[in-house]
Amino acid sequence: MAILSAFDFTAEHLYEFCMDNKMYSEDCYYLLANAGIIGIPCVSLQVMCIPAPIAGFLLGGGVRNQLVASAKVVQLAHQIDPDNKVGCMCAGFFAYPYTCDPNDFLKLQQEAQAGFYLFSDVFVRGYYPSYAKSIFDKEGVVMNVSEEDKADLAAGKVDYMAFSYYNSSCVTTHEVDATAKGNMMGGIKNPYLDASEWGWQIDPVGFKRALHELYDRYQLPLLVIENGLGAQDTLEADGTIHDPYRVDYMKRHIAAMKEAVEEGVDLMGYTMWSCIDLVSAGSGELRKRYGFVYVDAHDDGTGTFKRYRKDSFWWYKKVIESNGEDLG
Repeated sequence: MAILSAFDFTAEHLYEFCMDNKMYSEDCYYLLANAGIIGIPCVSLQVMCIPAPIAGFLLGGGVRNQLVASAKVVQLAHQIDPDNKVGCMCAGFFAYPYTCDPNDFLKLQQEAQAGFYLFSDVFVRGYYPSYAKSIFDKEGVVMNVSEEDKADLAAGKVDYMAFSYYNSSCVTTHEVDATAKGNMMGGIKNPYLDASEWGWQIDPVGFKRALHELYDRYQLPLLVIENGLGAQDTLEADGTIHDPYRVDYMKRHIAAMKEAVEEGVDLMGYTMWSCIDLVSAGSGELRKRYGFVYVDAHDDGTGTFKRYRKDSFWWYKKVIESNGEDLG
């Protein structure tokens, strides 16, 4: 309960800080921390060599604390100002069945539930979904859900949903020697898609499908909080960086997003990943660059750290100025 009390304290004082520093407007939206995935804390506990039963108990507590803390912060924000809008953020998991085998469809459903929907369902609906117990049992997770927890979750549902989308993959029950990489999770390569240098398959149509799928499921406004391409960029002698591959990726994904909106998806906004080059969370590399702004820094720590605007910077500036109408 100390963790939950800390969330209450932090949220309340963050709000007071915003008020004191006039960081507030009538249209104020808050976004809670990135949602965890069961597999990631599992790996952390395994690395720490904690026995499985104890790890399951600790992981169950961590999942429960995150979900209840989120709900309590939402409640607090609504108590402070009923017009406040509070959302969650979930790391995107989107895939296709590799074959028409019904078992591939079933496996896809199960992996989507465990890797994505378990958290978003609770954040949005305010209760654990019917499939949660089977996932917890399979992972050895010990969940102790009190009546107070249930009441908090029901009273702390989010107002919108944010998510990340970089790529898609495939899922199969068959032996296939064609693995793909992705945002903290892999899968099977889709033979119909191209891939980045790091094996992330580029799928703007899958982005449109994800927007429709999430909006159909939750009927809440959506916010795309991460979308981008990691690639190696070259700093030319004149200080320019030509990255047409990044422009192409963004252009195709923004066009797909626009189609989804025209077809009825309620999309609040879009932010790409990321404005400036940074260390990749997926690979720990600086040479895997995401930004519109190039940072002269390298994997070995060398470089001037001077910043240069890439061609994609000027392209995206034009996109913003036209509110997405000019993608040329």
